[in-house]
Amino acid sequence: MKHLQTDTVLVPIAVLIAAMFCFQLGAVLAKGLFPAVGAAGTTALRMGLSSLILLAVWRPWRMRLKLDEMRVIVMYGLSMGCMNLFFYLSLRSIPLGIAVALEFAGPLALAMVASRRALDFVWILMAVLGLLTLLPLGFGSQPLDTMGVAYGLLAGLFWALYIHFGRKAGAAHGGQTTALGMVIGAIVVVPIGAAEAGAHLLSTAILPVALGVALLSSAVPYSLEMLAMPRLPTRTVGVLMSLDPALGALSGLCFLGERLSWIQWAAIASIMVASAGSAASSQDAVPQLLPD
Repeated sequence: MKHLQTDTVLVPIAVLIAAMFCFQLGAVLAKGLFPAVGAAGTTALRMGLSSLILLAVWRPWRMRLKLDEMRVIVMYGLSMGCMNLFFYLSLRSIPLGIAVALEFAGPLALAMVASRRALDFVWILMAVLGLLTLLPLGFGSQPLDTMGVAYGLLAGLFWALYIHFGRKAGAAHGGQTTALGMVIGAIVVVPIGAAEAGAHLLSTAILPVALGVALLSSAVPYSLEMLAMPRLPTRTVGVLMSLDPALGALSGLCFLGERLSWIQWAAIASIMVASAGSAASSQDAVPQLLPD
């Protein structure tokens, strides 16, 4: 019986980690599209194609929504679109691992907003120290672009809003809510991307890579997340999600040649420990949904 319970937990853990790997690989592919269509154009391709895929899978037009539910889903979709746009804007000028770590500031702040115990303030201190080290204040051996850091933090803000509205919007409708939110986000982002990239967005030469970005960054990880998260305790999900900055840094190193200083690695580790500690010790941890 104990062996069976262990297997039951290990499978969704493996599925969630696979979803996180997919997201990082999708970010690597997305960065390769920047020279062709820019960050906003890449966001438009990702959300536009992802919305078509999710519409076909989940068919959200079957939903029967009240006005209040629709308002929440609109805010959820707007948060999703802005989160993706600012994350890709940050990737233009800072390494992937650092962009993911900065983005973590949003959900980490959301998880700690109600902190009262002394141990919680230890996690807050570690997160603040890590973030201060990554800010362009002269602490790191490799100075970071100021706008890239600002965009990363804005992505974190919208990730927190995405979690807040996603918890309300997804309670009753699950994947259909995600599909509808993706459509709303695409409606906001696609015109911005079209203004930046113009007719290049319709190039058939970049379509295979764009489709790969949409699948790896949204459609596949969302589907895997929905399989895994209902079968895992919230604390476990929070601890596992704290691996994201390290996965981002390793993906950047292996696939993009992005080398970080030891101080930047230490800052990322500090944010990861703060996130994992907050999730593990919290009595009601906020689930850190995947950042897109």
